[in-house]
Amino acid sequence: MFKTTVKPAFAATLLALSASAVADNDRYIIQVENNGKGIVKAIAKQAGADIKVDADGFIAATFTGKSLEQVKGLMNNPHVKLVEEDLVRRPMALFNDDAGDPMVTQVTPYAVYQSQANQVVFNANAGMKVCVIDSGLDSSNSDFIWSGITGDNDPGTGNWFDHGGPHGTHVAGTIGAADNGYGVVGMAPGVDMHIIKVFNEAGWGYSSDLAHAAQLCQQAGANIINMSLGGGGANSTEENAFIDFVNGGGFVVAAAGNDGNSVRSYPAGYPAVMMIGANDADNNIADFSQFPSCTTGRGKNVTTDETICVEVTAGGVDTLSTYPAGMATMSTLTADGAGFDSSAMENSGNASGATYFMGIGDSVDAGAAGKVCVIDRGTISFYDKVNNCEMSGGIGAVIVNNEPGMLYGTLGETNNTTIPAVGAAQEDRSALLAAANMDISIGASDYGFMSGTSMATPAVAGLAALVWSNHPTCTGEDIRAAFKATALDSGAAGKDAYFGHGIVQAADASAYLTANGCSGGGTGGGSDLTLNANGYKVQGTQRVDLTWGNAATTNVDIFRNGAKIVTTANDGAYTDNLNTKGGGSYQYQVCEASSTTCSATVSVVF
Repeated sequence: MFKTTVKPAFAATLLALSASAVADNDRYIIQVENNGKGIVKAIAKQAGADIKVDADGFIAATFTGKSLEQVKGLMNNPHVKLVEEDLVRRPMALFNDDAGDPMVTQVTPYAVYQSQANQVVFNANAGMKVCVIDSGLDSSNSDFIWSGITGDNDPGTGNWFDHGGPHGTHVAGTIGAADNGYGVVGMAPGVDMHIIKVFNEAGWGYSSDLAHAAQLCQQAGANIINMSLGGGGANSTEENAFIDFVNGGGFVVAAAGNDGNSVRSYPAGYPAVMMIGANDADNNIADFSQFPSCTTGRGKNVTTDETICVEVTAGGVDTLSTYPAGMATMSTLTADGAGFDSSAMENSGNASGATYFMGIGDSVDAGAAGKVCVIDRGTISFYDKVNNCEMSGGIGAVIVNNEPGMLYGTLGETNNTTIPAVGAAQEDRSALLAAANMDISIGASDYGFMSGTSMATPAVAGLAALVWSNHPTCTGEDIRAAFKATALDSGAAGKDAYFGHGIVQAADASAYLTANGCSGGGTGGGSDLTLNANGYKVQGTQRVDLTWGNAATTNVDIFRNGAKIVTTANDGAYTDNLNTKGGGSYQYQVCEASSTTCSATVSVVF
């Protein structure tokens, strides 16, 4: 089991992609004894606090103009366990323009095939429920089984069924959009969901909001928590909430982050939470996917813990999913009757006519009159290119990328052009230039594309619900272990910092659990071997007492973090002296000697 921890908050490094608003830097979490919470709240209010969250075991409040040390002094009371910073948490997504037309027919996103989700049937009677902590799920999109969806919202965020931007609706669609003949299909089609809206209109929330949300998820009967969000700094209140959820048998996933660096984001960086990276449709790592190290400490105190870095990845580049109705923009592009991928830039409408190549489009050209302009990217702005096309009498514009991949862009805030304009991929340049005629269409849609570890994370949450629904006696940690054991190795051979164990494979994970049981020990019907682990410190040095039962062999093998550390007598007890100080996370398993009959994996966190 995960142990409850208390640790100081680290300085917050925010992972916002764009936000003009600034979060309060004088908001704090106060861990309290519940029987003294009333007294603590009264003291806080007397000190000028504005209480924002009132949850089990803690409150969060703003103390305007006061530092952490000042608040600690003000809240010096026997009922107060800890005062720490309330850190900002933000959605993680890189927004892309839309393509395709799922308004007419059901479209299966590439990640469904890549992850083998199409090879596993979701068991709707298994009691799976995914808790989505995000910006809400807008009720205007009909691509969900709404009778199975409930929700909560934080004060000030509005109703959970009204969107706070498209992020949460997009995330929910990847998890559980219905298999109904239109729109998109989720990883676990029609799975029950509990939506918790934590983001305000400015696009951020706090670590206390997530801690409270985790409690609400548990109260709602959720098995899985999805958090496509993150921020800088660890927070013990937040971490303990997810430890409690996992200790109750649950499974928690969070986004690694979108800055393409080795910074560890939270809550993904907590051992109780599975950190998810993003890959593209070609099994390549996304260039924005963060890759924190699994190693902490220096010198003799160096420890390696694979639960604080990327463990697996899933598709998160150009992910098609649900939007609030009409909030996305969809583009289609055909050339001589053949369809090509495109991205909407600006200006709804349709254009159909002969093509005209304008080079880089840096000047007005009368030859474009009445035609669709095909323009190379480079030298001048997208707006200037489209404006020159329109000033030349052009009826539409296609701007072709000058590097591999799709061109995503806009015409800027001062755009005053009116003709439809789309981006196209460099790989299609020759075919587009050779075409005699072209058709462009841009219009509103209920479906759109986004990229980010925010998109990969709900893919894994949905895959967990899918696989778990066929193995309902397993725990969330069993599902986590099965995903890692069967992931498709990508990137450098073996486990690496970018992919972790690799890309999640649903069918392989399900087959693994069928063959090996929930514990992964090699007995499909499960093993009677039991294991308990108790971690503690002696003079600051970590020790773990292991006790087990029901092993039939003379000796047993004991594994730590997947590697055998000792073969010892089957006397039911062993102490692992780690000779390490500080924090760390360890996964233990005991097996009958030289066999695959093993206990379930048990985790210890210091």
